[in-house]
Amino acid sequence: MDRDAVVIAALGPTVSAAKDPEWWETARDWVLGIPLRIAIILIAALIAQLVLSWVIRRVVRRTSKRARVERLSQQRKVARTAELSALLLNQRTEQRAAAVGSLLRSVVTITIWTIAVLMILPLLGVDIGPLLASAGVIGVALGFGAQTMVKDYLSGLFLIAEDQFGVGDIVDVGPVIGTVEDVQLRYTRLRDLSGVVWYVRNGEILRVANRSQGWTLAIVDIPIAYDEDLDRVRDLVEAVATDMDEDPSYDDLLLGRPTFAGVESVSGEAVVVRITAKAAPEQQIAVARTIRERMKLAFDRAGIVVPVLMRPMPGTPGSGGTTPSRPGG
Repeated sequence: MDRDAVVIAALGPTVSAAKDPEWWETARDWVLGIPLRIAIILIAALIAQLVLSWVIRRVVRRTSKRARVERLSQQRKVARTAELSALLLNQRTEQRAAAVGSLLRSVVTITIWTIAVLMILPLLGVDIGPLLASAGVIGVALGFGAQTMVKDYLSGLFLIAEDQFGVGDIVDVGPVIGTVEDVQLRYTRLRDLSGVVWYVRNGEILRVANRSQGWTLAIVDIPIAYDEDLDRVRDLVEAVATDMDEDPSYDDLLLGRPTFAGVESVSGEAVVVRITAKAAPEQQIAVARTIRERMKLAFDRAGIVVPVLMRPMPGTPGSGGTTPSRPGG
């Protein structure tokens, strides 16, 4: 009994406090006050982040679905250059939508949780007035001292949003020509033709010449004898062009039926005819080589001889303005 009395005496204040209605009311008010508000803010921030992220992903999926095309063989059916450019640029819309969607999700996450923290701090007794004032002063100071960095970030944002170039493109950005390896908000990493890696600040990119966007043009100049029948040559070119256009092995290279552009130049010994073809990005050299090979075989079968053009070397007799001569002439 003595031991029980001691225990009851020791727990007396706690038991009495537990039985005190005011203590329960105080505990309830505290739980339903600051902790509940903080929980509501965190839950609301989480829900807002999930909903907005879902909306962004849905928009990205719809945009990508509209921009997706079947394959290059269908694109070759487009004859007009404007239609072909629009069709090819739709391929890049999918990549651009994914990049912009990722950027928007990051911005949404940072914004939502920054607002949530600013709402929670006053509940914990932290006065955010001086904090916001200090942040404003620091922001102004950083704005003056980091104008270049802000310019780089804004330029990078527009580069990504406008899809001026992407990873894998061959571009000329002024100081360097190379392949794009990485595009960040602040800088772009390029590798030039000699293998040197360049880091170019986005704010310093004033112009962009993209050699990989949409389509490129393959140009082939072939000399024929001066007295050769041009109508016959045109028929051979069109036959080769039709054969290449219908060949599925060129689906990844050719974006249009090669055309006979006409006579490029005329000299006393030869007539140079030009053949052009729309090619996939970075494939114009391969297409030009293929056209030369196919035309050579077609000329051989038709008995058309390509003349040998001899050019005098500088410093040799006759190099000062004389006309070219044939071997043995």
